[in-house]
Amino acid sequence: MQQNSKGIATEQTATNGQTPLSETASMEEIALKFDPYFCPAETDPFSTVEWEKRTASIKDEKGEILFEQKDCDIPKEWSSLATNVVVSKYFYGEPNTGERETSIKQVIHRVARTISDWGIEDGYFASTDDGENFYRELSWLCLHQHGAFNSPVWFNVGLYHQYGVKGARGNYNFNVKTETIQRPDTPYEFPQGSACFIQAVEDNMEDIMRLATSEAMLFKFGSGTGTDLSTIRSSKEKMTGGGTPSGPLSFMRVYDQIAAVVKSGGKTRRAAKMQSLKDWHPDILDFIQCKTIEENKARTLIESGKYESNFNGEAYSSVMFQNANLSVRLSDEFMSATLNDGKWQTRWVTDANQPGPEYDAKFVMNEISKGTWYCGDPGVQFESIINKWHTCKNSGPINASNPCSEYMFLDDTACNLASINLKKMMKEDETFDVERFRNACRIFITAQEILIDHASYPTPAIAENSHLFRPLGLGFANVGSLLMSMGIPYDSEEGRGMAGAFSALMTGQAYLTSSHIARNLGAFKEYRKNEEPMLEVIGMHRDSVEEINPTCPVYLKTAARHVWNECLESGRKYGYRNAQASVLAPTGTIAFMMDCDTTGIEPDIALVKYKQLAGGGMMKIVNRTVPQTLKKVGYDQPTIDGILDYIDKQDTIEGAPGLKEEHLPVFDCAFKAANGVRSISWQAHVKMMGAAQPFLSGAISKTVNMPEDSTIEDIEAAYTEGWKLGLKALAIYRDGSKGSQPLNTSQESDDNDKAAPSGQPVRRHMPDTRHSLTHKFSVGGHEGYITVGLFVDGAPGELFVTMAKEGSTIGGLMDCIGTQTSMCLQYGVPLEALVQKFSHMRFEPSGWTGNKDIPNAKSVVDYIFRWLAMEFIEGFREANAPRRGPTPQEGDSADSIETPESVKQKLNSMLSGNLNGNSLQSQNGSANGRKTAMLSEADLESPAIRSEQFAQFQIDAPACDNCGAITVRNGNCYLCHNCGNSMGCS
Repeated sequence: MQQNSKGIATEQTATNGQTPLSETASMEEIALKFDPYFCPAETDPFSTVEWEKRTASIKDEKGEILFEQKDCDIPKEWSSLATNVVVSKYFYGEPNTGERETSIKQVIHRVARTISDWGIEDGYFASTDDGENFYRELSWLCLHQHGAFNSPVWFNVGLYHQYGVKGARGNYNFNVKTETIQRPDTPYEFPQGSACFIQAVEDNMEDIMRLATSEAMLFKFGSGTGTDLSTIRSSKEKMTGGGTPSGPLSFMRVYDQIAAVVKSGGKTRRAAKMQSLKDWHPDILDFIQCKTIEENKARTLIESGKYESNFNGEAYSSVMFQNANLSVRLSDEFMSATLNDGKWQTRWVTDANQPGPEYDAKFVMNEISKGTWYCGDPGVQFESIINKWHTCKNSGPINASNPCSEYMFLDDTACNLASINLKKMMKEDETFDVERFRNACRIFITAQEILIDHASYPTPAIAENSHLFRPLGLGFANVGSLLMSMGIPYDSEEGRGMAGAFSALMTGQAYLTSSHIARNLGAFKEYRKNEEPMLEVIGMHRDSVEEINPTCPVYLKTAARHVWNECLESGRKYGYRNAQASVLAPTGTIAFMMDCDTTGIEPDIALVKYKQLAGGGMMKIVNRTVPQTLKKVGYDQPTIDGILDYIDKQDTIEGAPGLKEEHLPVFDCAFKAANGVRSISWQAHVKMMGAAQPFLSGAISKTVNMPEDSTIEDIEAAYTEGWKLGLKALAIYRDGSKGSQPLNTSQESDDNDKAAPSGQPVRRHMPDTRHSLTHKFSVGGHEGYITVGLFVDGAPGELFVTMAKEGSTIGGLMDCIGTQTSMCLQYGVPLEALVQKFSHMRFEPSGWTGNKDIPNAKSVVDYIFRWLAMEFIEGFREANAPRRGPTPQEGDSADSIETPESVKQKLNSMLSGNLNGNSLQSQNGSANGRKTAMLSEADLESPAIRSEQFAQFQIDAPACDNCGAITVRNGNCYLCHNCGNSMGCS
């Protein structure tokens, strides 16, 4: 018997404690057989698509090229976005060199060939022919966008075996022949294939600093890691040699700053990092409140007007805990105490019998919810539920998760991910093809399993435990689009039933394949120790099939029942090769590779999207699923055409001619349309997670969106509902809950309506319905719109400025100018004072305008305020507009026209004292309605158009660090729809 670095015993018997196979059984009888299913027999998979030469190009918000590669061989059916993402991220080699990959074929062949060769070498297949069939099947699936591995596989696998790339010495791998950990001299011979890592930390300075080092190395290579800090003694306890410990929060500061330093010099926008603390820890309240306190500091700095509000600005860089997701690990006992108004007793880390501070459980839950409401952290992980479904209870508890919270397993382990595109599993009769899906799952889970012992890992402990437990994370994407195409609302019992059935089929097939591999190569090393709890969990999965909603099609539920019965029966005979098999990851970048309309288990974002064109530019399109769905639910073509035309013009399906009210829920999306009122409720998000969770080894990374006006009580209700539904983790994001764009909450609005104390400025509020004036302008070829809202007396009271085709930076600055001017006007600052300050400011863009009154502008700001003066300041036009002809009106004379000097003197005389206009607060999306109305062109020239749309959905979404486009929240991370940049485990 051998022990690993964590003290876990490992059996070295030939059968790992399983029922021995007959000594006469041949390899052909027990190893995996792969017959042609997707790719026709003896056919080159790359000949099954039509190819074309393309230029892959990614532009920033100004339309400037960030990346470009010409003459790339791309399947004709792949979109421009899929092309740009794969070429820019996954093609190996320096651009414009001979080593650079030039074809999708090279990338897929590099990965599929290497994995297949490893499988043949290691005896996974019944014969070499089966191995070759496996290669063709895997290549075909990836080529036809049916599935994809997580990004590290595309980055690293095959570089050594196909191109001879060696790399610099770094990671560790488990040598199967010598049963030892080694650090290879040729790292790409053992490529890193995992994106998800969990690491432990012990309560001593040496290990605390060891974790800091290993985290830094993971961040350096763009990976994420999670750690539970409950092992570190609290600040309420005592040191062995006297004194008071500093507690886990003090070391969280160290870890946070290391992550900040590495990200600032590295390639990721922010380090992907999860930190958790258990509910019994004495410092739990400090942990819950820490990010709220720091967020408040950042907002104070921003509101001072001296610091910019973006996430990478000085305000956020100067406060703590901004580089990690935080989660509180809650037990069933705590949740019960919360519901029953009970007390919650914490305990010491070093002595479980020594009580720590006692709190009202409901108060602690309220603090968690308050933090989530205020800044998005902490989330929650349900400790008791997680360990109830733990397959390896006898090897230790599950303490932590990866940053996105979908991978949950033992400390010091890793998981490689892959996802299946559900939309590709539809038959021509629009039913779900169960056998097709099962075959795809079988192929991908086999490929993932082959990778484990041929991959390298960042620490020796992770390398060893990956070999001992072999956890995997198969998942799926595009369920939201699939349900809509079938005419099934995301928020419906039938939709949840189908999602549950898909999850059951996937995990059941994955574990069944794992058992078939164990029949040949043996179960995972720690299986014998954990046979009883693992079979118990497999039985729980099987029993949950009966709980799938009865509205689910019978054929899906029957198939799920069959695969789980077969899985449990096989496991009892042979065990399982893998301790875990499935998760639901956010599928960020790889969702683009598969041309998925929706990521992970998410619903669609919007019905109107902006498609990248092969030659550059954008095209506004109605979601391609919509016409298919309208036909599915029974509309004729003229009615469909009318509805599509309405959506194109109004950016919403609500109110479309001929659309029946009962069909509106089918088209509900995650975000409310600019001109609509409907969106998917948070309850629907949580219920969808509850439908899938019983059939997953791990958990679900998903965005539970809440509107800005959600309350703390709403968030607490969501957490409670998630626990009742058996979720393992839940992260909620209330729109606007980050100060990276200053908030304008209902509470602030209420405050504004209160009478101001004597001597303080009083705000004059605009009427709800008011007249406005809109003016189109052009400065140096840069077009835009000025809209002025008027008070009842006709005086200007608000300003919106929209640049037609500029990036988010210019648009944001114009929003700031508009908001600043509006607030000044409503608080009584004379327009004359603003004109004096902002007219004739000189910066680009500048130039000719086409306006005969202002033929040349020194800047956009110069034009805006001179135009305002022309319209609203009496005498300004006459004094400043160029002379255009002799014709004074009757009663006028040249002497009555004031000179610029006289106007300047008049303005100065009007201004008594200094007007302080420095306390400015920017608001994002002031002119969202007009921005949307402007997007009626079919062919648009800049990715900024899509950013404007996403900014409408999320008022505080950050910009992509790679290309500057506005990102979309995806799981616990953010995803860029312009360049494919992802902070998730994909």
